[in-house]
Amino acid sequence: MITNPTNSLNRTRAQESSHAIQRMYITMRHLFSRGFYKPMGVSGSTLRQALLSLRPEIYGTIAEEKIELQGLLYVVDRLPIGIEQCMHINLTSAEGFGGSHFEVIVPAKRRRNCYRIDFEQMNIEITRGRSEIYDILTHLTFLYIESHKIAHQVLIGEKGKTTRDWQKLEAAITAEKKLTKKAREIAVSHTANILGRTFEEILAVYDAFATDKQPDHFLHLIYWLGKRAISEITDQDKRIITFSPVLRERLGHHIHGEQWANTIKNILVKQQLITRPIHIISANLHSVMNALYAPKALQKLAKSTDIFTIYEQLSASENSAMRNKIKQLALKEGMIYLEDKSGTNIDVQLIDTAKVDFTQNTNLSGAATANNAPILIVMDYAFGEQAYETIDELLKPYKTKAKNYFLNVDSISVMGKAGILDGGKGDIMIPSAHIFEGTADNYPFRNELTLEDFETKGVKVFEGTMVTVLGTSLQNKDLLKFFHDSTWNVIGLEMEGAHYQKAIQAASKVRHSINPNVKVRYAYYASDNPLETGSTLASGGLGSSGVKPTYIITKQILKQIFN
Repeated sequence: MITNPTNSLNRTRAQESSHAIQRMYITMRHLFSRGFYKPMGVSGSTLRQALLSLRPEIYGTIAEEKIELQGLLYVVDRLPIGIEQCMHINLTSAEGFGGSHFEVIVPAKRRRNCYRIDFEQMNIEITRGRSEIYDILTHLTFLYIESHKIAHQVLIGEKGKTTRDWQKLEAAITAEKKLTKKAREIAVSHTANILGRTFEEILAVYDAFATDKQPDHFLHLIYWLGKRAISEITDQDKRIITFSPVLRERLGHHIHGEQWANTIKNILVKQQLITRPIHIISANLHSVMNALYAPKALQKLAKSTDIFTIYEQLSASENSAMRNKIKQLALKEGMIYLEDKSGTNIDVQLIDTAKVDFTQNTNLSGAATANNAPILIVMDYAFGEQAYETIDELLKPYKTKAKNYFLNVDSISVMGKAGILDGGKGDIMIPSAHIFEGTADNYPFRNELTLEDFETKGVKVFEGTMVTVLGTSLQNKDLLKFFHDSTWNVIGLEMEGAHYQKAIQAASKVRHSINPNVKVRYAYYASDNPLETGSTLASGGLGSSGVKPTYIITKQILKQIFN
């Protein structure tokens, strides 16, 4: 029997997706080196085609004619308000805009400083490495693709004539008066026709787009996206993305990471803590503090209430007084809070555990004396490649005029949120290795945290390989299913694991700046299962379902540190 040789050459959707991600990765680095490009012009075509080929889950119906609403909401929450009006997007380093008259604009769900230079230009500060650039460029590409869908829906003929629906939307937006309920519903009706969506679908997401200053932000967003796209088509007035010369010069040089790390090490020297056993914990900035100090700060409540119920109460927005009580105790008993000034947007807590009163928390006291009691460096979450920059700099020796200090790092623990491919929201993942998507880099390691540590804690636990992805926006079900079903045995996906491990292995095994047998702990709690829900690390807050796994992991990390 003769088989068709072409059959063996047919690529699966997973292979096509993997290739598309690699193309996007290479293209974005090329465009960065070039210094500028037009997203909807010839220079941006490779990036557009790769994204359309990939069809990531987060961007939903990007490859269809109808406008994607949930994907649009996801992107808008991570970009500065007003960016849809701008013709020029300038990505910069930290270049002094913070001390100017320009108002800083911080997106709702991304910690990055943005500045509206004038009506047509938005500057976005890049201080968190290449991952931040990939994040922004993919979001902007999606935004501009959607804007052209709007334009194609409303343009009639080649002379720039538009549909009645568009004219009615434009009249509503340009009117200098607040929309009445009736006027809003009329505008929504016309907008639904433009977007290829039902009136009901628009109303379901309308309030999610609203801001305090602009309750009708959704209508303004659609109008300006369409208006700029119409100008591109009819007048060839292309939107442009530029990269500042300073950003291009600084990127990859760890400028912000070095400042951040040296600030920490300088405090350790001043407080005479730098020779003590150091344990680095990458996590949120509440769970370690609450686990150490809540039993004493909330002593009366702790006698009558389950500790996990207290942790759940602490996560509620209305309980700021309880949180403040814990923080004030922490600052009295060994915690130093370092608000970031370097631009990394990573705040830090230094905790001298010799000053912690463990009388209400005896299971964490261990056998340490004041001279060898652990020093905890609790750092807020890094973003993608920023994890390498920060940890790489932190693990380097600290040089002063007097001497060089090699940090006595006993352990490095990483706790984070990840997408799970087995199980569901709130489950725990224990990685045995990190594989880096789009590369041949693999990082097997010995994880001090094991399956057995969590099996009796009342949560589901999975152990296996984790894939470190280039971006949460670049995953689809085909690719994730391949990772899950293949011999890679991937149980989840996240953005920082391989970067942390790259830095740790370099410091411990190659540079010998820290103990070659440094203990490493990784554990993740699941935000969602993208194979089931069609979302990747993008789902909303975990709410109360995230409290239990967060504190179970935190307590296990602390238990190993102290005992």
